[in-house]
Amino acid sequence: MATTAGPALTSLSHGAGCGCKLSAAEIAPIVSALPAIDDPRLIVGSATADDAGVVRVRDDLALVQTVDFFTPIVDDPYDFGRIAAANALSDVYAMGGEPVTALNLVAFPLERLGGGVLREILRGGGDVVRAAGALLVGGHSIDDPEPKYGLAVTGTVHPDEVLTNAGGRAGDALVLTKPLGVGAISTALKRGRDDAAGLLARAVDVMTMLNADAARAARAAGAHGMTDVTGFGLLGHLRELATASGVAAEVHADLVPAIAGVEALLRDGDAVSGGSRRNRAHAETFARFADDVPEWRRRLVCDATTSGGLLVALAPERAGDVPGAVVGRLVEGAAGTIRVVRG
Repeated sequence: MATTAGPALTSLSHGAGCGCKLSAAEIAPIVSALPAIDDPRLIVGSATADDAGVVRVRDDLALVQTVDFFTPIVDDPYDFGRIAAANALSDVYAMGGEPVTALNLVAFPLERLGGGVLREILRGGGDVVRAAGALLVGGHSIDDPEPKYGLAVTGTVHPDEVLTNAGGRAGDALVLTKPLGVGAISTALKRGRDDAAGLLARAVDVMTMLNADAARAARAAGAHGMTDVTGFGLLGHLRELATASGVAAEVHADLVPAIAGVEALLRDGDAVSGGSRRNRAHAETFARFADDVPEWRRRLVCDATTSGGLLVALAPERAGDVPGAVVGRLVEGAAGTIRVVRG
């Protein structure tokens, strides 16, 4: 819902949603050069590029902590708030946890856009936090010419039930719980393509869907490893899971779900964002595409997604217990390498 006659939110954004993230190729060597933390309380830190940190506070309780924020991917401020909140909460679900509290993170040009727009962003975020059963307990704001919004989230999990991206096993099926293509839709809209306008509602539905039910199903199905798919695309996040798990992976491109209508956008390069192009360039260093994989599907598996689904590694016989599509499997091989075939 529009609340002012000011500029569209996305017109103030240099990159849409998770597409504004620093590339995996650029950030990994910087983070890996930081001092390692050696503390018995730390269950999951930054070493495996997982979705959140996990710290043991009691024998039966661990805290899951994460932070995520980004620039607008849609112009509706209420939807922007909902999307950003669902995206931040997803990191807790990806670790097998349940969110408990959240803090707003706001960077905003208040004088230019007005309080009404910010109020709608915060209302959207708050509604999603409440839907997740968590409490929004405060936040922090700064003045910034480019709007940004997200959450710092704290969740809980039993220390013996943490799901990381390092638990995958050769032979595991890979289930993706949401379709891809959000990045293509948002990029096409930003570039004025008329054929993308009708796809916006579908993209918003995907981005605002909480990963809570899928995560609970994955836990009940005995998932070995899990991550969510966001700005680095399916291949980028699968690489992190496969690397941490010490295995290779195979993706069946024809089985990767796409939002209805995205194929037409990806058949030419106009709907490929800068973030997706960086993902593709990085993927070329660790992934091998079979010659018969269509170009639009190569673009799809590198699409810089915002608030995407979970990628679950589990025994093949339990794959049907997780809502989503079986898109590949983990295999023996050089850790972090991926083969993309037709399927």
